Amino acid sequence: MATGRRTTIADIAARAGVSISAVSFALNGRPGVSETTRERVRQVARDLDWQPHTAARALGGAKAGSIGFVLNRPARTLGTESFFGDLISGIQLGLTGTHIGMTLLVARDADEELETYRDWWRGHRVDGVIVIDPRRDDDRLRLLAELGMPSVVVGSHPSPAGAAPSVWIDDSDATDTVLRYLRALGHRRIAHVSGPPEFEHTALRIDRVRAFAGAGDDPDDRTESVPTDYSAEAGAAATRRLLSATTRPTAIVFDNDVLAVAGLGVASEMGVRVPQDVSIVSFDDSAMIRLVRPAITSLTRDTVELGQRAAVLLREQIESDAPLPSRPGPELTLSVRESTARVTP
Repeated sequence: MATGRRTTIADIAARAGVSISAVSFALNGRPGVSETTRERVRQVARDLDWQPHTAARALGGAKAGSIGFVLNRPARTLGTESFFGDLISGIQLGLTGTHIGMTLLVARDADEELETYRDWWRGHRVDGVIVIDPRRDDDRLRLLAELGMPSVVVGSHPSPAGAAPSVWIDDSDATDTVLRYLRALGHRRIAHVSGPPEFEHTALRIDRVRAFAGAGDDPDDRTESVPTDYSAEAGAAATRRLLSATTRPTAIVFDNDVLAVAGLGVASEMGVRVPQDVSIVSFDDSAMIRLVRPAITSLTRDTVELGQRAAVLLREQIESDAPLPSRPGPELTLSVRESTARVTP
């Protein structure tokens, strides 16, 4: 009957017929034992399903063999946003063949995320972390720098010199791409249903929407951003408000696919035709918006590759004594579908 007791190096020594110090030498790759003894000890360790103790590894200066990833988003949005599943798949792909694992935690709030980083580093649980949703004044990045924990940011621009490197996609340029396309179709009243403005990528998009509105010569140009928490309920409420206005927008840009599909549902509910009465665009491109009717025009990026690049950069950062340069993420393209059309007189 299994006792549930953790296998120790004393158990390995007894099974292999060697001393405890010989087991330590063999398992830590240190000289002092023959290759025959080293292999016998390692085989016994495998047979007994022995795993090194985290604290012991820390005292010996060994790597934890894992990277960390914290998701600090409302739980109700995680199950519907394919972005996170694709990003995690990419991170796993970037760890393929390395025997490095990933420790994943869903935090309830910012304080829990900060405490998680402290616990992971103090407990030698992870060798580094991937950070998403950076803020312009980010307590997490300050803490990670103070701890000396290797980190990589999935962000919207290269990091400043000496800071944790980023794998970045230019959200300002992406926003311009969408707005230029809509203006070429004749749209002058464009609404933006955004995520929380404290996120840096959201703030950059909002800034570009405001700048774009002020760049035209047409006095009828009108552009506004409406913040949400990324949930379908908030997206529906924002769309209902926009489409109920006396002068409603002719195009709405949504920050993710959940918001876009919720907005499409509200348009149908209110008898507003897409794209004849209002065009819809999403900043994401998952199967969700390709399967609805009309299929939704979107910015397309390879989120799996984004995660893979972040994991590879983090692996290199863990082995480096100084912050590495930031690297660009995969290119964005505009995938035009049935949800956008020219403005009709």
